[in-house]
Amino acid sequence: MCPDVLSCTGMATRLVRLLKRLLLVLSVVAVTLIVARAWDSQRGPPLEPWHTYVPDDMDASRIDKADWAQYVRAEEAVFRDVRAEVIDKVDAQAHALGNRFYAGSPIYPGNFAQDWNRSYILEPDGPPVGSVVLLHGLTDSPYSLRHVARRYRELGFVAVAIRMPAHGTVPAALTTVEWEDWDAATRLAVRKAVRRAGPAKPLHIVGFSNGGALAMKYALDALEDGRLARPDRLILISPMIGITSFARFVGIAALPALLPAFAKAAWLGIVPEFNPFKYNSFPVNGARQTHRLTVALQDRIARTARAGGLDRLPPVLTFQSVVDFTVSTPAILSGLYAHLPANGSELVLFDINRAAIVGPLMRNAAETVLTRILADPPRRFRTVVVTNAAADSYDVVEQVTETGATTEQTRPLTLSFRPASFPCRMSRCRSR
Repeated sequence: MCPDVLSCTGMATRLVRLLKRLLLVLSVVAVTLIVARAWDSQRGPPLEPWHTYVPDDMDASRIDKADWAQYVRAEEAVFRDVRAEVIDKVDAQAHALGNRFYAGSPIYPGNFAQDWNRSYILEPDGPPVGSVVLLHGLTDSPYSLRHVARRYRELGFVAVAIRMPAHGTVPAALTTVEWEDWDAATRLAVRKAVRRAGPAKPLHIVGFSNGGALAMKYALDALEDGRLARPDRLILISPMIGITSFARFVGIAALPALLPAFAKAAWLGIVPEFNPFKYNSFPVNGARQTHRLTVALQDRIARTARAGGLDRLPPVLTFQSVVDFTVSTPAILSGLYAHLPANGSELVLFDINRAAIVGPLMRNAAETVLTRILADPPRRFRTVVVTNAAADSYDVVEQVTETGATTEQTRPLTLSFRPASFPCRMSRCRSR
């Protein structure tokens, strides 16, 4: 409390001055960072046509009104436009065998027997016993889960693999997409799968990385929306339940791109495109949309958990490396598995190769990450750790802790880690 009016007025004046100085300092820092980002973006290779041409992919509002045939026709139109506006206009300097956007290159997707950048459906030999929807990751294409789709087809499932909007065409497509477009594409793929196999047949959803976040988001949405078919099982591969906190501010990095002279600031990486089924260049908006998706997903998990709705979730099977430089492994445990009921879920963790001499390549924290992120049993889910049989062995075992158990069982696998093949100057490196 102020002793008198004059004292209060003086304190208020000093506070206003302090806030003005703080605002000035923050403004100077912000401007400095933006200028530095603009200057830094000018380095590196120039933007190519595949970095500047944005095809007209379907957005969420259009996807929700479309059926599978309409989506595929629109997809075909997008690929025709990319051929006309990018592929056919590649100049002579880009006629390299390692350029996926050069039609004369052996890695040009159109030269393959099947262009795995496009949506596809694999039909079983007989009547389907169920359906599976496959959701690829950020910058990927349906190619990444083709082997899983084939395995499901062998088991009698109809496999529906959808190309997410802004993927499989040109990296520039990711500069304008929103995660809600991917969310709508997920709903469309499920509608097609259920219609093809029948609503009474089992429905599985397989999601890789960003697709894992979409799969979980859909399953949670289906708990609240009776119009959505509820999956019977989720299979998640390195799901993006959480990513680095840097992504929260990554959108700031693209601010200089508002000026045409600094268009390259819209990209976190501009590199040669030598992978026929995955983008190598990465725009800022890709990271921003993934962060928005994970925030929405974590909020939905927490909200559903508070309402007791997670008891109706299907079993979740997750495959994850204990050390992942994109996906947050701790977030999978704390943000998802810590909330799951005892519904038959399972977590398979792939440990680092502890027999390899990789000390110079990895931080010391990697050695203890498994014990730090995995809570002591009993747990409400089955846990499998794939690791070395012994500290000096390349043979692989699985350490299994059943749901509710406090002890683990070890079983050898017919697998082994490859011995380290990088040059080593340490005397304790074994000769080969």
